Amino acid sequence: MQFKELGLDKRLVERMDHQGFQGATDIQQQAIPVVIAGKDLLASSKTGSGKTLAYLLPAVQRVMSQKAFSKRDPRVVVLSPTRELAKQVYGQLRSLISGTNIKGVLILGGEDFNVQSKALNKDPQFVIATPGRLADHLEHGHLELKGLEVLILDEADRMLDLGFAEQLTKIHKAADHRRRQTLMFSATLDSAMVNEFGQDLLSAPARVRIDAEHQMHDNISHSFMLSDHLDHKQEQLLNLLENKAFKQAMLFTATRADTERLATLLADKGFTTLALSGDLNQAARNRIMEEFAAGKAQLLITTDVASRGLDISQVSLVINFDLPKHSEEYIHRVGRTGRAGATGEAISLVGPKDWKAAEDLQGFLGRKLSFDAIEGMEAKFKGFKPKTAAKPKQSANKVPAKKSLRKKPAKPAKVKKTAFVLKDVGDVPFGKKKPKTDA
Repeated sequence: MQFKELGLDKRLVERMDHQGFQGATDIQQQAIPVVIAGKDLLASSKTGSGKTLAYLLPAVQRVMSQKAFSKRDPRVVVLSPTRELAKQVYGQLRSLISGTNIKGVLILGGEDFNVQSKALNKDPQFVIATPGRLADHLEHGHLELKGLEVLILDEADRMLDLGFAEQLTKIHKAADHRRRQTLMFSATLDSAMVNEFGQDLLSAPARVRIDAEHQMHDNISHSFMLSDHLDHKQEQLLNLLENKAFKQAMLFTATRADTERLATLLADKGFTTLALSGDLNQAARNRIMEEFAAGKAQLLITTDVASRGLDISQVSLVINFDLPKHSEEYIHRVGRTGRAGATGEAISLVGPKDWKAAEDLQGFLGRKLSFDAIEGMEAKFKGFKPKTAAKPKQSANKVPAKKSLRKKPAKPAKVKKTAFVLKDVGDVPFGKKKPKTDA
């Protein structure tokens, strides 16, 4: 479906054409008409599905074509769980409002509070913010939301998980009037917390669900490789990077120390690298993200701080050096590639420390994980056998009738010659058990 079929302003349709968008995505097709009609919305869709434009396009159209409730208050507020996602949203907003008299401001934690106060005093129509910092400005009286027209919560589930319920409630109450339109986007519509919170914010919302929340992109290929240990993982990583064709790639690790170590290791091998983690201050994080977005490095080695909101079309490869502890983060990590219909590749290295996460991921996705191998680098590690419940021990005070109390030598346990395969985890062979003998 083309954007012009969605009832959008001609100027916005022309911008979409100019920016090279071929047509509206599924979430845009279903959400935009609902928002233009003025209804509240509760929606979920896969990462990389185009949901940011699904709410920005009709919001910009409203500001372009309708009279404001208030001359001074912001007309649209977009709340995001992380600074990186908020910056991404702000970037898309700027591309839509450039050349117009519409003003937008970005309000993030960790940046100059007084500079932000002055920006809010210039009466912007759009405020893109993280909830904690916007709540702080409300407390200090730097803005009012009595005339707010549209409140948008992007990744509402994530904001609630991060403990922003109090700040979100404060923002909601500051703009609590019957004419306000509220849009909530969440990774899942099945979360009791999201639904309970939505009851307070939303009024008879339309519900839009695009694909299963746990479903993986069809245009991203997924592969998993078993690894023996850290050195083995590094050898596999180097082989993949030297033999895969990619413009830019993102590598996800579990710790900040590994981001720095791998960035140095790969730089010594001739790759241009950047390392990103949550321990860096905001200025440093901004600089790194901007440099990677500008194509100044082939590889971004990062923790989950960059698993959401980063939208770079040149990223065609994602490698999970470590699997995430929380399965839903896998979807967000691999969603950094295959953006807006492009194809991408995701490769995960699974060592002994990742095995539990691999089992959890399999249950989360509802599909078997099969394992590939690089020729000459096959792993000896084949996974762990699932634990079986121990048989209850017989009470020492009770002696079976008509049986001798004299112990007999224990017989070696019989071992099947066929390898045991872990149920529902793919064809992963396991080693034989050693016979048990008395000490």
